[in-house]
Amino acid sequence: MSIPASTKIPPPARRPLRVFAFDPSRGRLLGNEMQINVRYRRLAPGPVDLGGAYDQIAVVDYDATRKKYYEPVNLDNQFILIPNGLTPSESDPRFHQQMVYAVASDTIEQFETAMGRRIHWRRAERPLVVKKSQRGWLPDDILTLTLYPHAMFDANAFYSPEAHGILFGYFQAGMASAGHNIPGQTVYTCLSHDIIVHEMTHAIVDGLRKHFLEQTNPDVAAFHEAFADLAALFRHFTHREVLMDAIQRTKGRLYTPALRGDELADQASASGLDDGSSDANPLIELAAQFGEARGMEWGLRSAIGTPKTIQELREPMDCHERGSILVAAVFEAFFKVYMARASRHMQVFRAGGARDSDDIPVPLADALCDEATRTAQEFFRMCARALDYLPPVDVTFGDFLRAVLTAEVDYDPDDSQGVCNAWMQAFARRNILPQDAPYFSLDGLCWPQLGDEIVVAGLPFGGPSGLDPAERAATARALKAFIDDNRELLELAPDVAYTLPSFHPLYRVNRSGSVRWDLMAEVVQTRKVKKDSEHYPMRGGATLIVSTHSTAGGGGKTQAFLRYVIKKPLAGDVGKRRAVQQAAFLQDLGIRPGGEAGSLRANFAHIHSGS
Repeated sequence: MSIPASTKIPPPARRPLRVFAFDPSRGRLLGNEMQINVRYRRLAPGPVDLGGAYDQIAVVDYDATRKKYYEPVNLDNQFILIPNGLTPSESDPRFHQQMVYAVASDTIEQFETAMGRRIHWRRAERPLVVKKSQRGWLPDDILTLTLYPHAMFDANAFYSPEAHGILFGYFQAGMASAGHNIPGQTVYTCLSHDIIVHEMTHAIVDGLRKHFLEQTNPDVAAFHEAFADLAALFRHFTHREVLMDAIQRTKGRLYTPALRGDELADQASASGLDDGSSDANPLIELAAQFGEARGMEWGLRSAIGTPKTIQELREPMDCHERGSILVAAVFEAFFKVYMARASRHMQVFRAGGARDSDDIPVPLADALCDEATRTAQEFFRMCARALDYLPPVDVTFGDFLRAVLTAEVDYDPDDSQGVCNAWMQAFARRNILPQDAPYFSLDGLCWPQLGDEIVVAGLPFGGPSGLDPAERAATARALKAFIDDNRELLELAPDVAYTLPSFHPLYRVNRSGSVRWDLMAEVVQTRKVKKDSEHYPMRGGATLIVSTHSTAGGGGKTQAFLRYVIKKPLAGDVGKRRAVQQAAFLQDLGIRPGGEAGSLRANFAHIHSGS
């Protein structure tokens, strides 16, 4: 009896594409050329995603300075498919298109994996009750994120909600102190792995939390910049060849240029490796080619340095300097956890009679690589999941610490490896402390849980791919009914309407392997002012995290209860204090009173031009 053969060939799960691990200035040594296996999508030349309704991206290679289109790459061409994509090249615009698409696709997948849900791009503001005439997509909705590899002749790259995409510039390196570049050569920001991840992170965060672009306190823009830097830096620790080399040349101490055993707080801000050379440690610096071409000694920014507190900033309003404090705090915690895990391997190494001065053998370096990569992935997951535990508006560094700790306790209630303590101590050393926490302990810093007594009736949870249209409508109705009945509990201003900017089901597995279905919802109130008013617009609201004891999901109605309410009240004493602080900050920025809340939105073209 013969077995019938199917003539239909299924599509592959992955599409391998070659990219630069860092940027072209590092040549082909130390694994600078790497392969990314992105999720397979049907593609048109560009590349342009075909199909799907959430995280579509399209590469459109139009140069506004030269007023020309470059030929779009067809990644399904047989001569491109067979060698796993075009060979990395500075001179071929088609490779530029390939790299932007590959790194952007990989960044999307990393966030979706970490967060346990699908992402989408920015959505326009919608009324709570949508009339038939208002249904459908709006002009400000970003359905497809457009990536422009050669958008303009400018030493800049930035995410623009108005352009529905990311614009990558190109420029000429300086004639002096050009680093590894030829003086005057053309430098393409679209060939920097770090810059692509950084700008994609801005777009992803804006899609998840669109009010985080509104500058209402000094931390808002700094948080956006720091969070994007963290996403790029943690990706470095997946570049195995580079990681292996750095481990061997630093004797496993990835945070430091020397092998002295000093505390992290005493390390110099320079990051040359400890072999007598002036090479920079690529793991802890961003956008090396960009920084060198602009005349900086090393990369654009570094993840380590002499710890500063918020009060020691030279320019308190500069979002990059302020954001660097947050990046340094997170990386101090990361390095402490990594070193604690690495010490077990080092103890075995020394037990055999080895000395600190001895070279690390390859098996040990390989084990340390595994620890560094695992720790970096865990820290990235912590940062990404914290987005769902933040208030919907007016985010601060202190809010981020509380969100990270709460998300981590949800994942590992016992903090069995001391991760939460490392975060707390690193933030405390920089005086990044929440104003609203009752006391400085893990219990005091985590957002308080409400138990399971407050029931949210009639709430569908959907599935891992999100809510279908009928489920979204049912969820909106259930949330509206619950909010209307519990405005006092949520500390909503009684005289101000509210909106639901977003709500999403979350499908997550904790350290013990248990599955949890949650639903996150943003509730936002906006107190508007007249155009000629002497006051500023204000937003307030709450993030709701609704849970269920059931692990069924799949669209069935289950017993749902409110587990967290993460508030930024518009009214009351807290609201009054926020209004005074926001007014003082906006006056320092030179923003006049009146206008719409959306007018406070940060301009990344301006912010990144000073990078």
